[in-house]
Parts: sequence; C-alpha cells; structure tokens
Amino acid sequence: MTGEQPPQEPQRGAPSTENGRASTRRSGVRRAGAALERISPYRRPRKDYPHDIHPALVPGISIDEQRRRYRLDTFVFVLGGALTIAFIIWGAVSLESVDALTSSAFDWTMEHAGWLFNVLAMVVLTFVLVVALSPYGRIRLGRDDEKPEYSNFAWVAMLFAAGIGIGVLFFGPSEPLTYFHTPPPNTVEAETVEAIHMSMAQTYYHWGFHAWAMYALVGGAVAYAAYRRGRVFLMSSIFETLFGKRHSEGLAGKLVDMFAIVATLFGTAAALGIAALQIGQGVTVVTDVEVTEVITVGIIAVLTCGFIISAVSGVSRGIRYLSSINIVLTIGIVSLVFFLGPTLFLLNLLPSALMEYLGSLFELMGRSASWGGETLDFQSTWTVFYWAWWISWSPFVGLFIARISRGRTLRQFLLGVTLIPSSLLFVAYGIMGGTSIFMYREGLPGFSDEMAPPEVLFTIIEQLPYVQWLPFVVMGVLAIFFITSADSASVVMGILSNQGDQNPRKFTVIFWGLVMAGVATIMLLIGGETALQGLQNLVIVTALPFALVLLVLMVGFVRELGTDPQSMRTQYAQQALSNAVLDGVDRYGDDWQLQVIPSRPGEGAGKIIDSTAAEYTEWYQRTDEDGNPVGYDFETGT
Repeated sequence: MTGEQPPQEPQRGAPSTENGRASTRRSGVRRAGAALERISPYRRPRKDYPHDIHPALVPGISIDEQRRRYRLDTFVFVLGGALTIAFIIWGAVSLESVDALTSSAFDWTMEHAGWLFNVLAMVVLTFVLVVALSPYGRIRLGRDDEKPEYSNFAWVAMLFAAGIGIGVLFFGPSEPLTYFHTPPPNTVEAETVEAIHMSMAQTYYHWGFHAWAMYALVGGAVAYAAYRRGRVFLMSSIFETLFGKRHSEGLAGKLVDMFAIVATLFGTAAALGIAALQIGQGVTVVTDVEVTEVITVGIIAVLTCGFIISAVSGVSRGIRYLSSINIVLTIGIVSLVFFLGPTLFLLNLLPSALMEYLGSLFELMGRSASWGGETLDFQSTWTVFYWAWWISWSPFVGLFIARISRGRTLRQFLLGVTLIPSSLLFVAYGIMGGTSIFMYREGLPGFSDEMAPPEVLFTIIEQLPYVQWLPFVVMGVLAIFFITSADSASVVMGILSNQGDQNPRKFTVIFWGLVMAGVATIMLLIGGETALQGLQNLVIVTALPFALVLLVLMVGFVRELGTDPQSMRTQYAQQALSNAVLDGVDRYGDDWQLQVIPSRPGEGAGKIIDSTAAEYTEWYQRTDEDGNPVGYDFETGT
C-alpha cells in the first residue's frame, strides 16, 4: 500500500470535460494496475498453495466437510481397557495391596506435584482470559460465515446442564458447613461471622472460574480443531500443528487419547461413587436401614443396569430426556430450599459471599504447602482434589460443550463457558451452603460438626415444612445423574477409542460404562469407612499425567491460533496499515488515501509471514478416506 494524491475537485463552472478526463484517467489506472498484477514479478503464483488459494483466504474447514473412515483404535481401546480391567481384577483379588499402592502414590503426588495442580489452575484461568480478550478472540469456531448452531438461550441452558450434577446436592450443603466449623488453617476463627463468608468464598474458589476455565480450554481447543481445521474429535488432534500429523496420529497421539480416557474414567467413577454414597444415605433416612458396603455396591449395580438401557436406547432418547428431567428437578430442589428455608438470610448472604470470593481470590490462589503441614493436609483433602477432579472431567465436559458451541467466536465461547455456569453455581451453592450454616448456627436437630457429607442434605430436608416426600425425589435425581453421567462419559470414551467417531459403536460405550462402574466400586471399597477419601486419592493420582497434557495443549493451541486465516489477515492489516501511514504522511502530509498495489518481496503487508510454509498451508489440503490428497474448489465448495 502507498499514499496517492487524490484528484483535485474541479472549480465551479469549469467545463464538464474535466470530470470525463478524470474518470478516464482513473479507469486507465485500474486497467494498468490489473495488467501490472498479471505480469508483476512480485505476485506469488497461486499454484504454490493447496487448491490455488492463499491461506489467508481460506474460510475454514468443518469436520463434516472432510472425507473420513472411522475405525476402532485397537491400541487405545485394547491397552486402555486391559489396564483398567486389570485394576478392577487386582482390587477384587487383593484390595489391601491396591490400597497400599494408591496411598503411596497419593502421598508422593501431593509431596512432589501438589504445586503443579495449583499452578496449572492459575495458568489455565489466565490463559483463557488472555486469549479471549486478545485478537484471537475474533476467530470463529467454524467457517468465517458460519452462525451459532444454537440460540444464546439454548446454549446457556445446555452450559447450565453441564454444570448441574452431584456437586449441588452433595458438596453444596456440606462443603461450606465444613469450612464454617473447621476453617482452613491460618484463616479465621471457627463459627464466626467471618467464617460464614470465608466458607462460601472457599467453596466458590473450588467450583467457580478455575474449574470452568479448564473445561473452556479443552472444549475450545477441540471445537477449534474440529470446526475450524476439519480434524477429528480427539484430544490428539489439537497437537497436530505442534508435533506434526505423523506424531499426532501416531503413538504420541494415541497416548494422549488414552490419558484422556483414563482421566475421564476415574474422574467420572469418583462422581458415580459419590452419587451411590448419597443414595445410600437417602435409603437410610427413608427406611432406617444402615447401608453397608454390600448395599452400596448393589446400588451401583442397579444403576449400571439403568445406564445400559439408556446407552442402548440412543443418545437422543436416553441422555437428552433424562438430562432435561434432571435439570428441572435439581432447580426445583434448590428453589424449595430457598423459599422454605432462611430466605432473608440467603438474600443478604449471596451478594456478600460473592464479593468476599472476588476480594480474596488472589489470597486463595496464594495458599500452598509453603504455609505449613496443616495447609498441605487441607490442600490434599480439598483444593488439589478439586483441581485434579476438574482436570479429569475436562475431556468429558470439554467435548460436550465443544459439540454445542459450533459457530461461536472464541471470545464468546471462552468467556461464556468460564463465567456463565460459574455464576449460576454461585447462586445454587450459596443457597444450599448458606442454609446448612444457618441451621447449624440455630442448633436445629441433627446438625453437628461430626456430620458425614451425605447426611447434610437430608438433614436440611428434615427441617423444611411440607416436604416429607422430598428425599424420594432427591434419590431419583441422584439416580438420574448417575445414569446420565455414566452414559455421557462412556460416549466420550467411545469417541476417543473410535478415532473420533461422534457416533461410536454401542459395544465400546457399554464396555466403558461397565468398566467405570467397576472402578467406582473398587474406589469405594478402598476407602472403607472413609470412602470419600479413597475416591479423592485415586482421582488426584490418575489426573497427574493429563495435567501435563494440558500444559502442552496451551502451547499447541496458541500456535494453532497464530497460523489461523483470521490471524494472518489481522497481521497483514496491521503491517499494511503501518506501511501506508508512514509512507503517506512522509510523501503527502495530510492529503493521501490508500491504494493496493504490488510491492517488492519482503516489503509488503506479508513481510513477516512466509505464507507458503507448511504450518499455514498443510492443514487445508483436502484428502480422501485414505488420507490421499484430492482437489477442492473453495468458491463452489466441490
């Protein structure tokens, strides 16, 4: 681009031929420019690029535009399945040795890698916010002209569905109460006004922005690779630009997908185990029968049968209907607690708790083992467990939100996923946790500082009027959650073990569901009387490899975004505008305008980009089902 002196405006009354001459001159300039472009030695021939199109002009490629043949990935499926089955058999034969090994692995992980989980949580949240607010945020998760697949309302509703689960009914009432009567070390005095707000802030810290940033990272990277780059729905697809297609589809990529399966398997198994524990507590409340380990295992077996029926019936008839019912019932339970419980207290607490969380966020992030042994114990029981759990759930939830976010910009996706579900959970947890604290302070029957977490919700219900039937509804919600979580997670593991096929084979889905139920059973039995601790220990240990995957994922994701057509156009625009402004002001002062003309190599808008480099061009070369290059016309889409 360069500066050009505009033609002078003709004086009033001047002959009209001046306008004609000026028009003729401009037409001549345009024709000359077009001819110059055709013969200019500076113009790069289009044949240097796949499909004769410059990478900056590629509108994006969707996964469904590619020809692809999906097969069962025997390496991922057989090796991952064999390892997990071996774990179940080992636990059934020698539970004590499994307990000893997992305890040792947990102690080692906390001592040597606990810091990694804390750092990763902070880095991921920062990364997601920086990318969302950067020029990369304008990149669309789809083709340039693609519109969001779902309306804003439907999208938010589905994000809310992803965030509603066992946590609201299990940890929502119990976790804030625990912090109230047993605050984190070196914080506040127990059972004080300060402890009320600190307990809510600590709970929000574990369930809020940091958790959803991990989901946003994985979901955004997978959605970008699938809907913008046309790759398969696999974790390994994200690393193609970083390590090359040979490695991302080879052994390294298969290991990444297997780590994702293992993380999902144990993370979801922990949630299923927690659901079974609380259903067992509900049985005790309703029947006065003490639930033993045998009964808990029986509950898992019955619900697993429900999962199989759901899986066989298909995604639309199984997961979708049950998930919708689950959301409505959960919102209904929280609403009943709000209106029948200490409504005025909650109205005052909710905004105060949110402000306490935001004000103490940096202090919360700064706590680590450097604060002493008591803080290390607290971190291992709570904070690090949560970071590990969210890491384990990130492939599961990430792939789900990726599938519903096609057509949105990266900024809409990252900010929406990080902020919207967190805000909704702040309300739900504030209601449930605030109610349990209020009833504990008032000395209502059944509340004590020695309550087991599954007992808190049912004790709250016992204090509410007109809802003697509610425990049955709670057990129904927990059962539905168990089935839908097992179904959804099994589908995700089926996708990962079927080369990214979004409709995986039924037998792989059922297989992973059965394995997940077996792992949940072993995790519960390892914990014995402290079953929750057994679940937490294994989640932390198995999440460690995938934590390392997330660190590398951020590097690969940024590199992908840097070579996106939108990023190239932005860089061209910035460079061209800078060149034009400097040249125009230097030559013509204030009176100049922009014109596109050829430049010498290395002096134009793209002087900082080698547009023929593999990282810019290889990704949009179309292939057939066997991976062989084929022709494609981007103008006609054929």
